[in-house]
Parts: sequence; structure tokens; C-alpha cells
Amino acid sequence: MLELLSPAGNAEKLKTAVYFGADAVYFAGKKYGLRASCDNFEADEIEEYIKYCHRHGVKAYITINIIAHNDDLNGLDEYIKYLEKIGADAVIAADIGVICRIREAAPGLAIHVSTQANITNKYAAKFFADLGVKRLILARELSITEIKEIREYIPNEVELEAFVHGAMCISYSGRCLLSNYLSGRDSNRGQCVQACRWEYSISEKSRRGSFYDVIEDERGTYILNSKDLNMLEHLRALIDVGVTSFKIEGRMKSPYYVATVTNAYRRVLDKMKEDINYKPIKTLKDELYKASHRQYTTGFNFKDRFKEERECLESSMPVQTHEFMALVLEDRKDGFVLVQQRNRFEVGEELEILSPNDTFNKKFKVTKIKNLNGKEVEMAKLVQEKLMLKTKLSLKAGDILRKRVAGGG
Repeated sequence: MLELLSPAGNAEKLKTAVYFGADAVYFAGKKYGLRASCDNFEADEIEEYIKYCHRHGVKAYITINIIAHNDDLNGLDEYIKYLEKIGADAVIAADIGVICRIREAAPGLAIHVSTQANITNKYAAKFFADLGVKRLILARELSITEIKEIREYIPNEVELEAFVHGAMCISYSGRCLLSNYLSGRDSNRGQCVQACRWEYSISEKSRRGSFYDVIEDERGTYILNSKDLNMLEHLRALIDVGVTSFKIEGRMKSPYYVATVTNAYRRVLDKMKEDINYKPIKTLKDELYKASHRQYTTGFNFKDRFKEERECLESSMPVQTHEFMALVLEDRKDGFVLVQQRNRFEVGEELEILSPNDTFNKKFKVTKIKNLNGKEVEMAKLVQEKLMLKTKLSLKAGDILRKRVAGGG
């Protein structure tokens, strides 16, 4: 069975991923996960949101994917046992020591080997398979051909998961020391400052007079700045070589990003259930430009993977064609819908609907806005103010209202 796996950096993103059709979500507690800048979840919240996922038929995977030092292991056994007790569907781990502790402390808890383990060949894959893990999350540096060879070399019951969308590391799937070296913040313990996105000027000290030929503009160079992965049009190729879980990167991205990307991949995968040869239509391909992104690449997946230019040399700044204007809090009733403002909009402007339902991509002009006292206002300008919008469209709680931004294509 195919699975769409979405990031959940906090409770709002988790609920958003579930609403927009994720089959599974991945998130972390306050320790042991690799995204320290996310809100993440307290222990009791992990239990609460595992139950939330299960009520909606969604699986919950908990990340324990730090590259651990001895001190990191204090309290790990108790945490692992707790995750097993509260019904986590799997834990995501990279460190061999951590995996051994999971096997010892909670033998019934399924293990997914993180991309941080850098599985780039069939023998490494077989090693982890022999440890009894349930799933391998493959390194993003693999080609389709290499994935096929791994699939053929390991037992059928071991699942394969691959990233299909989101930011790429300039190093091997997260194992990077740039952040540590330049800022003292450990990227392998969730504190990456994304130093690969910074502007650089490079010279080789011992070769005076020799210069690295780079393209630059007045702001600098971005030779370490990778394009973002986008495999929306190539899911069939991954299915054919045995990938069953399609992972969206981005626990630190916004709820709007989670909604937009999850919705696009959900719609394509649903169409592929009816016709495996389905090709995404332009509307769905355009969706991925409406949320924050850099230039796109298919990464290392295809034959010419070492020829394709995968760096953004022009800029490290992400762009998007649309902005998140409001979140729908309750289903439409009596011609109005209750929303929460996220960005400024006003009467007369046209908003577009992001929804897993039939109202997806429909537009309407804002004709009346009322505050909760019933007073009409011309502009939604107060941060996260709750407002009533007049509309004939059947908006549902969880839908998102967005607007094309200036210069947004």
C-alpha cells in the first residue's frame, strides 16, 4: 500500500497534514529529534496526538534520529518504552547505538532507519534489514536504478521510503558539519543554521592567483545552495522500483507549506489509484509554486543525475506565488464562514481556496467582513483576529484562503 508521509513540526502542522490527506505524519519530542527549532511535542502531547492521528486513520512516526553521544543516551530507554506504550506506529532512528537500545528496551516497537544513516548501497540496506527494522528511509543521493537494486537485494517485508519533496542538503542527507564549524550549532543534533544557504566568497589560500570560476551577482554567490526536490511528476518511477512511502520534507516549514504540498501529492496519488499511468495536470504542478520553494530539481534520481545543475546560483531566498490569508475555523453557515486572519486582506480582493474538497482552487471576491461583534470592517488587519466572511462557497473548517502576491507569476 502506498503512503503519503507529511512533516508535523507542531500540533497545527500535524492537524493540517491530517486534514489535507496525509496517510502518516512524522514528528519529534523535545529531545532526540533533529529539528530543535521546531516547537516539537511534550511527552503528554505525543500521546495526545498519536491518538488524534489514529482517530483519523493516520499513522504517527516519532523521530529519534540524532547522532548520539553517550550523554544523549541518558533517559533514552524510558522514552522508548513510553513511545511503545502509547502506541507510536514506529520510531525513526539513525544511530546504530540508538537502534540497538530500541531493540533491547522495546522489541515490539517498529524501527524506520532514518535517511541520516546514509543508506546508499544494497549491503548497507541488508545490514539494517538483518537487524529486524521495518523500513529503510533511503539517502536522497540514490538514483532510481540504485533503489531498484536495493529493493531486489533485501527481503520483501522491509519497506522502502524516499523523499519526494522539499529542501536538499548540500552534504550527504544531513550529515553536515558546516553549521558546527561556522556557528558552533550542531546540525546532527537538530540545531542546523542552514549555513549552506549563506552567501560565500571562496578563494584557495595556497594557490594565489588562481580563482574558482563562479557566477555571482551583487549579493554574492550561492554555490552551496541546493535547489529543492520535486518528484510530483515521477512518482510512478519510484513505485516501479519498490518505494511505498513518499516523504515530504519540512518540519520547520509553515502550516501553509504542509497544506499545499500534501494536498498536491494526495491528489496525484489518488488519481494514480484509478490509473497508474496518470500524469499530474498543470493545476497540480502549479500548486507547488504557490508555497515557499526554491528552484526545483529531481535530485539524484535519474540517469543524468551528475549532469543536472542542482544548485540555486541566483539566490538563496525561497519564493512563492501565493500567501496564506486566513484559516477557516468552522464550516460555512448562514452565508458566512468563521476565519482566523493570517495576513492582511480587504473587501474587494479576490481570495483562492486551498481545500481537500471540491472547493479546491475556486475563487471568490470578498464582499463583506464582520468582526465577532457584528460590526462590518473593510480590512482584516489584526493579527489572527477571528472574522466572519460572506461567501456562497461551502468552505469547511481547516480550509485555507490564499491570495496571489505581487509578482507571483
